[in-house]
Amino acid sequence: MSVKADTIATDGSKYALSARRFRHNVVRDLANPELRNNFRMAMDYLVDKRRQAFSSEDELETLRRKCQLIKQRCLRKLPELLEQLESKLEQNGIRVHWAETAAEANDIIAALIQGRNGKQVVKGKSMVSEETALNDHLLAKGIQCLETDMGEFIVQMAGEHPSHIIMPAIHQNKRQVAELFTKQVPGFDYSTDVDTLIQTGRETLRTKFCHADVGVTGVNFAVAETGTLCLVENEGNGRMVTTVPDMHIAITGIEKVVEFLEDVPPLLSLLTRSATGQIISTYFNMITHPRRRGEKDGPKEVHLVLLDNGRSQAFADEELRQTLQCIRCGACMNHCPVYTRIGGHAYGTVYPGPIGKIISPHMLGLDATRDLPTASSLCGACGEVCPVKIPIPKILLRLRKESVKPKAESAVVKGQGSSRKSLEAGIWSLWRRLNTSPAIYRAVLWLASRGRWLMPKKAGAWTRYRTLPRPAPRPLRELVKQREKRGEWDEKR
Repeated sequence: MSVKADTIATDGSKYALSARRFRHNVVRDLANPELRNNFRMAMDYLVDKRRQAFSSEDELETLRRKCQLIKQRCLRKLPELLEQLESKLEQNGIRVHWAETAAEANDIIAALIQGRNGKQVVKGKSMVSEETALNDHLLAKGIQCLETDMGEFIVQMAGEHPSHIIMPAIHQNKRQVAELFTKQVPGFDYSTDVDTLIQTGRETLRTKFCHADVGVTGVNFAVAETGTLCLVENEGNGRMVTTVPDMHIAITGIEKVVEFLEDVPPLLSLLTRSATGQIISTYFNMITHPRRRGEKDGPKEVHLVLLDNGRSQAFADEELRQTLQCIRCGACMNHCPVYTRIGGHAYGTVYPGPIGKIISPHMLGLDATRDLPTASSLCGACGEVCPVKIPIPKILLRLRKESVKPKAESAVVKGQGSSRKSLEAGIWSLWRRLNTSPAIYRAVLWLASRGRWLMPKKAGAWTRYRTLPRPAPRPLRELVKQREKRGEWDEKR
């Protein structure tokens, strides 16, 4: 039920290749009315649920500000908090592994599984493991990795990747899922009843937990103070994955660390309400150590893989560091007019939508994601709803600037200058000269007004959906002078 391992890269680079096809993907998905309808209905529902989850605007803003300050404090102390987290986890009996790249993370996890001669892996929802293309890496080594989150299970069965960071299969409706189950699940009788579909998925997955050698999950919050890994979920599969197999491997980005245990409740409250409109998720797992003597369940070994994969690049710049405040709620996607119309797969990256546009360049480079920062109307909806107040529109503008800056050895963002074109740079240089020299500016205006009929009707992609404006017959300054000569200006005043 996974994509064939020999057809794609297994270090996350497949997403870089997909992101380069962004324009092609957009045209393809805009032409799919069923896909657009699926997203429109789902986004409207989620937006409404989020609105109802907060008692008042004052409560929402107070909580947003509090969580913004928590994340900013933790990011300022990130290096020392990571060291504290490692020390505390090791004291608790949890092994910590560091990975600079997606490939390193995959190799670490594969080695841990092979060390136990593992062949069957069950996985809870983890966007970071999607980021590294872990499933395909394990499959290439003969290890079967089964997704146990219902949405991820559907996506894996279809040979796709998630189209939303919270609801992976949101691009499919119940008819499409029913048809998929009919083809892939033995003994399933076609039904579009949602309860029947969910029950079928659960029955299929239930037997897999007991036979799995290793469980893999993500992490929502890693608490440095206590060495606790927090996992938020609604289906119970996360609890099964972290308690039934003898080995539990958690993988997360380095930005998920928080300083104190008391930092978690406000973040959790904001996460669940922003993501799905729930006051609290059905399950909240807190993992602090492996199974101890006398305990009847839990893994005998727990490992945590801390992944960088471009995050330190964002951390190094004070403005771009705000990207790492993200708590992966998906609210920015749900409110984005671009994402709502094209869906998640068009972006070609693990993290689609507004958050994907600002975090993917750090992971894949601006050369692979050059079109993403410009795929925005800059309406500001994403910034207005972000629970931790990430100024997404401002960061998008910053990334646009970085993409056209001259290439430099000490680039702030990998791939800096990848969108820079000599002709375009020359045109802007002339534009600057024109607008800083009054004499040249007046001369050009005079020529443009007299030669207005020589203006072409087309000007490349800009006029694909727009009409090219013509200069006025006379510039405003000439009209004003004519009125002054006739005395009309003084009479009107």
